[in-house]
Amino acid sequence: MEFTHINEQGRARMVDVTVKDDSERVAVARAEVRMRAETLSLIKSGGIKKGDVLAVAQVAGVMGAKQTPFLVPMCHPLMLTSVDLEFQMDEAQSAIIILGRVKTTGKTGVEMEALTAVSVAALTIYDMCKSVDRWMEIGAIKLLEKAGGKSGHLKRQE
Repeated sequence: MEFTHINEQGRARMVDVTVKDDSERVAVARAEVRMRAETLSLIKSGGIKKGDVLAVAQVAGVMGAKQTPFLVPMCHPLMLTSVDLEFQMDEAQSAIIILGRVKTTGKTGVEMEALTAVSVAALTIYDMCKSVDRWMEIGAIKLLEKAGGKSGHLKRQE
């Protein structure tokens, strides 16, 4: 088996994507933040003292996607054409589900950018609410879908 991120000397390298064709690339990722019901209620009512939790998490997720190559060493810097996050309140599980969709046109996919977006949004929710709920849990971070490139359109089967 050949490792794509290792050079002939056995050292890390960024994969050469020069010969790959440009295509529209899309990735959708998911994360969740579980919390006490009272915390979720405060977020919904705007009662968190630091401000509008989901508005700040939205901006943080977009910024996180744009910073991915600075956080994950072998990621290519990409010209992202779209980053959007959606927040779903799951009152039964006392959780916020975060969905992130990232797009570009280029030689490499945006899976890492989508995963980074939802992760940073989740961390931001934690940061803004930790004064009322230190034991929130961040989890279920995963890629749900990707499209573009030679592997085509793939969706997670659950």
